Formats: sequence, structure tokens, C-alpha cells
Amino acid sequence: MGKIEVIFKKEDIHPEKLAGKTAVVFDVLFATSTMTAAIADGALSVLPVYSPEEAGKTAEVFDEPFLLAGEDQGRTIDGFHPPLRNQLKELVAGKHLILTTTNGTVALHKAQQAAHLYASSLLNNPATARHLNESHSGETIVIICSGSSGLYTMEDFYGAGSLVHYMQQNGNWELSDGALTSLHFYKGSGSARTVLRSCRIGGWLMKYGLDPAEIDFAAQEGIYETVLAYDRNTGQVKEGHYASS
Repeated sequence: MGKIEVIFKKEDIHPEKLAGKTAVVFDVLFATSTMTAAIADGALSVLPVYSPEEAGKTAEVFDEPFLLAGEDQGRTIDGFHPPLRNQLKELVAGKHLILTTTNGTVALHKAQQAAHLYASSLLNNPATARHLNESHSGETIVIICSGSSGLYTMEDFYGAGSLVHYMQQNGNWELSDGALTSLHFYKGSGSARTVLRSCRIGGWLMKYGLDPAEIDFAAQEGIYETVLAYDRNTGQVKEGHYASS
């Protein structure tokens, strides 16, 4: 029987403890939702980079078609595209997306010592769950909620509970207290749209002008069959079986 654990925020990641385990990173608003949609919309890959400075350096030497997108503390970085699906959907096909965000891309970098590393969102949780059940049954799965600037976030915890729910449908897993609590929260908290609009980050973003349609898009569950795997050798997130090993 495999085991599912949950880390509540990226600052709680101890990289050495991920060795030999499979990790799945969530940043529902919006990094991993944007990655999921970008690949589904035809992006060749996503390069999640640690900082705006690293994004710029990556772009300078990148020799294939790319798009640069990013935010810092919720605000689009000058010279970058907004890292939101509805802003990128007509632009990403046939390009690599170089992406930097305050939380999600940082969490992916901190989790690189995992034997296998994935990114997920509500948009593709059922597909991710099927892949984990097929390819990683019997292992320890660590679900990482990115959180926000050192704080727990409700939307990532909801995303974790959603993934646990779908994994349990066709798998046999032992749940840690954190995983079980996320599952109860997911089942008892109402619609994803309500959760994402009412959570701290969702409310803050809308207050400062975010189109609510971006949140409503990220709240859709299971609309893509995309599985996002991180290749540690290239630093790219791609569709399919490219997980670090």
C-alpha cells in the first residue's frame, strides 16, 4: 500500500526528505493551473524558473521560440506577459513558456530532489491521479501546497484534497493526517468556484483588478487530460512521462 502525505507550504519542504519519493506541486492561483493550460493549449514545454532575474537570463540564451510570463507578489513583471491562461492561450502554441511566479515555480525548484516530480491543478487532477495510480502505486506520494509567502493557502489545500479524492477512487492508499484532512475539506467545502473566489488570495486578486474569469477558469475540475512531469535534467515541465529519476 502506498502512502500520501501533504506539505502545507513550500517553506516546510525539507529537500533531503523527498529523496526516493514522488512529489506533486500545487499552486492553484495560478502557477500550476497556468502550466496545465499552457501545455494543453500547445506549448512545447514550461520552464519554471526561480526568479525574474533567472527568467531573463534563461531568455537571453534560449534558442527556440519562447514566451516570457511572470508575476512578483501578484503583480505582472514589467516586460513579461501576465501568467494567466486567458492572457496566454492565443500565444503559447508552438513555443516554450518561461515562467516565474512568487510561489509555484519556487516550490518546484525546492522539490527537485524528489525521485519523480509533477505539477497539478484542479484542471487536470483526475488525469494526474490516474497516472499516479498506474505508475507510482506502493510509493510515498508527497503533495506540496505552495502556499503564499510563508502562509498556508486554502485553494492549494483544496487542490490537494481533490487529488487525494481521485487517487482513492482507483487506488489503495494510506493517508497521513494532513492528506485525510485535505480530503475532508475538499468533500465538505462546496464548489471549487466558491472556494477560490472566497479564499484570501482569490479575494485579494479580485480586489486589485483581476478578472474573475481567471479564477473561474482555474476552478474547473478535470477539463484536461494533461499530466505535467518535471524533467530535472532540462528544467522543463512537459506532457507525459518526463519525471525526474
